[in-house]
Amino acid sequence: MANTFKNAFASDINHSAYVDLYTVPSATTTIVLGLTLCNKTANAVDATVQIQDTSDSNNDFQVLDAVSIPAKTTLEVMAGQKYVLETTDVLRVKSGTASALDATLGIMEIT
Repeated sequence: MANTFKNAFASDINHSAYVDLYTVPSATTTIVLGLTLCNKTANAVDATVQIQDTSDSNNDFQVLDAVSIPAKTTLEVMAGQKYVLETTDVLRVKSGTASALDATLGIMEIT
């Protein structure tokens, strides 16, 4: 088995629909090492993060649900936690305000 460290990025996160930040490739297990959300605006912005479990009838599970991020700050969403994602699972992000958030995801893929 090979372990490969990777990043995924999204800028100007949408507010009207989820942005698929990362989808686990086939024949891969992914460990989420960290996720940060940066509020680039002068106002507080709500952020929502969910994981779609494709092995469980595409059920969506909230990691954050409309959590307020203060102006000009970065929230470390998964501080000290690790999440295991299986093949085709999806990690999604949504902003409460258009183009207000950037997301940075650190992962390790196991193939």
